[in-house]
Amino acid sequence: MAEPSPAVAAAIEGELRLLDPVVRASAGLLGALLHPEFREIGTSGRLWRRETIIASLTADDAPRPGPLTASRMRGVRLCDDLVHLTFDTESKGIHSHRSSLWRLTPQGWRLYFHQATPFNDDLLTDPLAGPVADHFTDPLAGPVAEA
Repeated sequence: MAEPSPAVAAAIEGELRLLDPVVRASAGLLGALLHPEFREIGTSGRLWRRETIIASLTADDAPRPGPLTASRMRGVRLCDDLVHLTFDTESKGIHSHRSSLWRLTPQGWRLYFHQATPFNDDLLTDPLAGPVADHFTDPLAGPVAEA
């Protein structure tokens, strides 16, 4: 199986860092990964901006969820400076489908947009993905690589 393109790999690395509780509790580490124009639609449906999500996650009284486990991560390089990731997470029995857009900036790849949608764990099949759920594509670099 081929490896993802460097652009997709960088977005995946950033996304996995954002799932790390240490990163999530640090305004500096979060700020280094979030694009200045970052927006999010959270699992609750709430709209977040860069400043509000950083303040919420790093507040002294912020809830500290258990570890987030990511699965079925897929990446597509849409153009030279944009990568789309989709994946699922689970924490304390709560499952979410997630979608992220990563943009290349002079400082590197930064999360530009994120959306999370909760789902019932009985629905772990992905009819859009076909038999192999984890894959990476880069239309600018060549064929699909499965991981």
